[in-house]
Amino acid sequence: MGGGEIKRLRTPEEKNGRLKELVADLSLDNQILKEVAEGNF
Repeated sequence: MGGGEIKRLRTPEEKNGRLKELVADLSLDNQILKEVAEGNF
């Protein structure tokens, strides 16, 4: 495998990790907003 092929294979994994991090952050923000709206803070 050449260097370009290895980089191409690694890029989706890096993007996937970043997307998972963003989903986790948004889920936490959503939970906090729900608790605040319910008065449970």
